[in-house]
Amino acid sequence: MKQTWRWFGPEDPVPLHYAAQAGATGIVSALHHLYRGEAWPEEEVLRRRDAIAAAGLEWSVVESIPMHNSIKLRTGPCRGAIDAWIDSMAAVARAGIKTICYNFMPVVDWVRTDIAWRLPSTGYAVRFDAVDFAAYELFILKRRNAERDYSADRIEAARRRFEAMAEADIERLERTLIAGLSASESSYDRESMRAAIAAYDGMTAEDLRASLLAFLGEVGPVAEELGIRLAIHPDDPPWPLYGLPRIVSTADDLRKILSGYDSPVNGITFCAGSLGSREDNDLVGMARAFGSRIHFLHLRQVRREADGSFHEAEHLAGSSDMLGILRVMLEEERRRADSGRADWEIPMRPDHGHLLGDDAGKGGNAGYSFVGRLKGLAELRGAIQGLQSALPELRTSELKVEERHIR
Repeated sequence: MKQTWRWFGPEDPVPLHYAAQAGATGIVSALHHLYRGEAWPEEEVLRRRDAIAAAGLEWSVVESIPMHNSIKLRTGPCRGAIDAWIDSMAAVARAGIKTICYNFMPVVDWVRTDIAWRLPSTGYAVRFDAVDFAAYELFILKRRNAERDYSADRIEAARRRFEAMAEADIERLERTLIAGLSASESSYDRESMRAAIAAYDGMTAEDLRASLLAFLGEVGPVAEELGIRLAIHPDDPPWPLYGLPRIVSTADDLRKILSGYDSPVNGITFCAGSLGSREDNDLVGMARAFGSRIHFLHLRQVRREADGSFHEAEHLAGSSDMLGILRVMLEEERRRADSGRADWEIPMRPDHGHLLGDDAGKGGNAGYSFVGRLKGLAELRGAIQGLQSALPELRTSELKVEERHIR
């Protein structure tokens, strides 16, 4: 597997040479300063690519070209937003980057209630607390008709949680939920959040899926011409939030997306953490079922909790079978190599590492400190090498890399 590292650009407090020190050879990046829905200028894309190359690394995956809400709603400036997305995709392709990770979550993308939850190890993780979220939605945001989405028991638990909150707790929770986490495309205050949600009034999951398939119908043929692989990211967490539909949460969702635009370019970012937040998702089975259409891997873990909460766990020790996922994906790499696929090597990255050691107090992007991701990548690398040592038929990467060096 191609070991990659997310880098947020020149303002990222974790510099590129740290990624190289961690053992990564590829970089996952985007033009985060151009997140308003306009087309990415080719010179900006080339400047980012060249900065990465100057550090001895390769820009392997774009994550993400912003997806304007009008594309999901199919209203307003939708046509111009899709044209801009296609222009950005073409600029990326001309720069030599062939994989684009994107998401189709309405209003908000990844959602957490705590960005520094204390672990028993004394490190810190990002966490989604289901009761805190309900307390925010019901009693702080006061979303219209929100009570319809909760049981009486959950409403009462949320009420008690809210009543115990100090003003500083409320401000911290609201800032975490709607002011924008790392790599989020949008940031809101309370009123603009209510307005953004209201724009989706009446939209069903079927409506949102129709918008996604319409988008793929427009960008897919261009991606085929450009040799681009599109990799949709699962919903995070993988269930409806704020009364908004989410359509990339289950195996059935993925089948509908892949069959709705049935082309090898239309693929998946297999995020083990996002999909693993649902107990009913069989991750090893999903990796096997969709293996040929998995273009990118987010190898992270969560520890699920009984009430629907979860937190980011050790990369090899959460609620999901990470070793099983790795084995299936190594088998997929072998199949790709044996069939002559040029893209046999699947890019992967560790994700949402714990805040550890002297990284605490340095600031930076939640979930993207250096030491935690360094630890996660080292664990994943060791697991991969262990599997390849125990099962020689999985040594495709090792053999192909040797062949590449000989050539």
